Amino acid sequence: MLILVVFLLCTASSVSASAKGGAAGPRLNNNQLYKFIYTTEVLVDRASGSKEGSAGYKISSHVDVNLVWRDPSSKDDQLIQLAISNVKLEPVSHQPEKKDVLHGSTAESVLGKTKLAALTKPFFLHLKNGKAKAFYSYWAEPATIKNLKRGLASLLQVQLNTGKVIENDVSGRCTVEYRAVKGQVTRTKILETCKTEETGFTTHTQVLGVSRKSSSVTVFTLKGGFIQSAVAEETHSLAVNARRSAAVKVVSRQTLTLVSTEAGSFEAAGKDVAGVVKSIDAKLAAVGVAAEKVKSQCKGCPSLFEHWQAHQKQLEPANLSKAMAPRSFLAIIQSIRKASKDEILKVLKSASKTSLPQVVDAVTSSQTAASLHAMLDFLNFTDAKGLVLQERFLYACGFASHPNEKMLQALLDISKGKIGSTDIKESLVIIMGALVYKLCQKGGCNLPTVVQVKKLILEGPDSTRVESEVQMYLLALKNSMLPEAIPIFTKYAESEVGAYSTIALTALQRYNANLITDEVKQTVNRVYHQNQRIYEKNVRAAAADIILSSNPSYIEVKNLLLSIGNLPHEMNKYMVSKIQDILRFEMPASKIIQRALKDMNTHNYDRFAKTGSSSAFSGFMAQSADVTSTYSLDILYSGSGILRRSNMNIYGASNGAVLHGLQVAIEAQGLESLIAATPDEGEEDLESFAGMSALLFDVQLRPVTFFKGYSDLMSKMFSMTGEPMNVVKGLILLTDHSEVIQLQSGLKASAEFQGGLAIDISGGMEISLWYRESKTSINNRGALVVTGNVTVDMDFMRVGVEVSFETEASLDFITTVQFSEYPFLVCMQMDKTTFPISEYLSKYESLSSGKSIMSRKSRKQLIPGSEFPLHQENSNMCKKVFDSSW
Repeated sequence: MLILVVFLLCTASSVSASAKGGAAGPRLNNNQLYKFIYTTEVLVDRASGSKEGSAGYKISSHVDVNLVWRDPSSKDDQLIQLAISNVKLEPVSHQPEKKDVLHGSTAESVLGKTKLAALTKPFFLHLKNGKAKAFYSYWAEPATIKNLKRGLASLLQVQLNTGKVIENDVSGRCTVEYRAVKGQVTRTKILETCKTEETGFTTHTQVLGVSRKSSSVTVFTLKGGFIQSAVAEETHSLAVNARRSAAVKVVSRQTLTLVSTEAGSFEAAGKDVAGVVKSIDAKLAAVGVAAEKVKSQCKGCPSLFEHWQAHQKQLEPANLSKAMAPRSFLAIIQSIRKASKDEILKVLKSASKTSLPQVVDAVTSSQTAASLHAMLDFLNFTDAKGLVLQERFLYACGFASHPNEKMLQALLDISKGKIGSTDIKESLVIIMGALVYKLCQKGGCNLPTVVQVKKLILEGPDSTRVESEVQMYLLALKNSMLPEAIPIFTKYAESEVGAYSTIALTALQRYNANLITDEVKQTVNRVYHQNQRIYEKNVRAAAADIILSSNPSYIEVKNLLLSIGNLPHEMNKYMVSKIQDILRFEMPASKIIQRALKDMNTHNYDRFAKTGSSSAFSGFMAQSADVTSTYSLDILYSGSGILRRSNMNIYGASNGAVLHGLQVAIEAQGLESLIAATPDEGEEDLESFAGMSALLFDVQLRPVTFFKGYSDLMSKMFSMTGEPMNVVKGLILLTDHSEVIQLQSGLKASAEFQGGLAIDISGGMEISLWYRESKTSINNRGALVVTGNVTVDMDFMRVGVEVSFETEASLDFITTVQFSEYPFLVCMQMDKTTFPISEYLSKYESLSSGKSIMSRKSRKQLIPGSEFPLHQENSNMCKKVFDSSW
């Protein structure tokens, strides 16, 4: 009954509209030829560029439009013929002869006879109620030509009344908003809603990603219900989030103007559109109004092997701190993405021993089916000697910008087979956790392979008693960020094994504060306050970090403040410094801390005047309108003056998104016997150990051990060279954005943004018993290149613009401790060297004949080096250290 009522209402409204005689769309008259002038132009430039300096071209022509057939029962059901003639190609703006790639050219010389003939061949549009129902042309015509015709036909699609509808046109299926006012209709296409067959990909992390702003507006002028003119403008602007000056735009304009009308042919007879079209030409077909994919063919382009030969020197280890390395890395990735598995294997097998790790980075980062299969064929995971290449492959998978289920499945298959190195086994499982997180972020948490790996790592910690394996599974869960892992971390936070507790607590710090339940908070508070057992200082410090970063209550903060004064000596100082840092940097917990400090029992001289060398400090590395970068340094010492934990973090924030760019933590324990000192409470039986753990771009890496056990310690002590141990070295694809922008004119723009980072992170620890001095160092070297390219390639002509920037920088963090007397002297230094930032802008235009023109601009600035400020106590201590050294 309800369906019948709805049907009758719809029928009534239809009859009402018909009775009024209102047209739904433009109506053509029988026996009349409408003569138009049509122009379509496209220009590409940097986002702030003007039309005069842009690269691009304009196609102008005459267009004849006439009615071929109309449904006798509906005036708004029409078959329309369109014919293009007098085609001209011109620069988008006036250019000197030397800069005009089209100078001396004709439409025929640029397009070629075949394509020009196809463009000027009539085509047909089935228009019903102002909407395009079908587009008829010839399958044999080149896709670029059919797309240009579709762009013109889309300008005849217009609704005469105000409202929002879904339409199909050359751009795909889009939501469109119409606004009709006195002989003028404005059509605004909501481009974010357009659905097309061609999809791209973008970087998983917003801070490193690319943003696009788009608009498409067409203004129709009508007279007597028919189009007098249509002016369309579509703009797409793409920018790198972290540096919005690295931005490009593509602008497409169309103008269709009615010049005159004259007598034309009569309507054809026929029952329906299909029959009429067949009677005109049996070869005509409904080829669809949406644009076709266009396969770009690169004539004379070098093969992957030739490309590799041209770039291999830049990828030698000696060049990894120079911008040439990531620039070549990005160029090779582009070439690999077009190559077959056999071509990729040829490069892998021919690369030198020193450049091969960088080739592995590039091949894995390409993230194509061919590149993945090539790597799996090339690497032998049963061979322990291949550790370096295997780990570079795994790390590149972990940093993948847009991983898919096949990549995770490949790693899962490897984990089920024989693996020659336990280090690789650990890295493999840890990286699988990172891929689970990225796939879940894209909505793939229920993919079969993801479900398998989730089960593996969630059950992993309780499935083994081997300490290194438990740590491996906990680190994998730390990377996965699965909400289901929170109860597991909560359980292991109270473990008797300090390493388990530290991993579990640092993992909980990564979760959104909203996921930290009351049960988790109770556990963390028990650990900090040692309600059930005694814990190591670094475990308690990690617990304190969670309490203070998870929306703490007044009671939690008050109890934490009251504990200061009853903690081990250096931890007292660390907690005081931590509280002061939160207040100074105005972190979220600062307000509740200020409230708690109003109580004199918690805020008094005895509690806050504790001496020591441990500290916590946060500061700004860089602040701009695009991105804010902050750093934090936490140093915790044992009561004997030996480093217990050093933790350096660097964060980047942009438009509300936060990226944990770097974390380097150095931990040491059980070293008191070297200087005949007494260990702190709860740390009497700890095995001698020192190691480093790194988290890079939100991915936790396998920890590195400097030494473990007293015998290993003594052998390393006497063989120390002072050279730092490498933690991470390689090339990382940071930014990776690719999309095809279908323009309403029928042209297509390809946008490619890539950012490559060459990085070398190393760390070391030296202990001199003779001078009673220890020194820890973290050295970061890197070179960054980001490029953004937008190209409009129509086979016969190609125009494009590329913006890029590059820099080379280094950041060193050195801690020197002199423990010849008490209180011991500690000096922390965090230095960045002077580094350059270079920006480039290139515009290019080329014809299929080989004629081309390119312009290039650049600018360079030097950012002065500096030593990042730490607290005043550190400055005073450094003076004493260097004075005593002198």
